[in-house]
Amino acid sequence: MSDNAADLYKRIKADPEMTQRLFCQALQDPQGALNEICELGSKLDLPVTSDEVKAYLSGLEDSDTKQWLIKARGGL
Repeated sequence: MSDNAADLYKRIKADPEMTQRLFCQALQDPQGALNEICELGSKLDLPVTSDEVKAYLSGLEDSDTKQWLIKARGGL
């Protein structure tokens, strides 16, 4: 798995507004949120695939992220 997924996650988590926006999108359109995460990675020169994002998130022990995944599990 790419280290880009970890770096991208840190950047997203450091930006509360972006985190909230992606969370809200994931509740309504999980696949769209995943696509947006991948697009953001490309823009930040941290390219990731959807599989890399899913693998990284599923391996986290962060309870907030786990809750986010439960709510958005349809696409993630």
